[in-house]
Amino acid sequence: MIKKTALLLVALAALSACEVVPATPLPAPNGPAPTPSVRMSSDQAARSFVQVVQTVEPVAEQECRARTTGVNCDFNIAVDDRPGQPANAFQTLDKQGRPVIFFTLGLIADARNADELAFVLGHEAAHHIAGHINRQQQNAVAGAVIFAGLATLSGGNAEAVQNAQRLGAEVGARRYSKDFELEADQLGTIITARAGYDPLRGAEFFTRIPDPGDKFLGTHPPNAARIAVVRRTVAGL
Repeated sequence: MIKKTALLLVALAALSACEVVPATPLPAPNGPAPTPSVRMSSDQAARSFVQVVQTVEPVAEQECRARTTGVNCDFNIAVDDRPGQPANAFQTLDKQGRPVIFFTLGLIADARNADELAFVLGHEAAHHIAGHINRQQQNAVAGAVIFAGLATLSGGNAEAVQNAQRLGAEVGARRYSKDFELEADQLGTIITARAGYDPLRGAEFFTRIPDPGDKFLGTHPPNAARIAVVRRTVAGL
């Protein structure tokens, strides 16, 4: 379901028009590199987003039902229309456990084509299908228990134990976050392709975002690793 669609169309009308961005294009596996991407106009971005949601959402829900049991697969696609928000998309759950995927206006405006929007939507839907929120919470709890236990055994006072719990929760939550991102890239590629979009073209946005590298306890894997996952998955389809 699309929320705030009318508001989105109005808000995007105020955004900048076409703009060439000096980005390094993603080369095709066995072909020439594509030409530099061009940002869509505000009207194109709004219409493209609506079309992508209408097309990808039912495919994501079908994949969710096929791969899970007892999971709410009724996705709610919403727009974060708060001013000044950076380009971002994220998945969460509402109070009833329904999966909600938010797109900021900045991300919609920054997209170069419908394939990028479709890939991002497929990626975020994949987080829910793979149960990453629950798994991350379990890792955080486990980390908090382990660190608190170590602090207790070492003779730490109540404050030291509480600090250890907080640190353990953060370490636990981050421990497998890069693996979760790669899992979501893989399943997101499948969802994107089955919805009729090009995952390789959609993954070109990795060439425009800062590369997080392979930092210890980083939340995201290197961009090159993510592109490689997309290519391997497409090759196996």
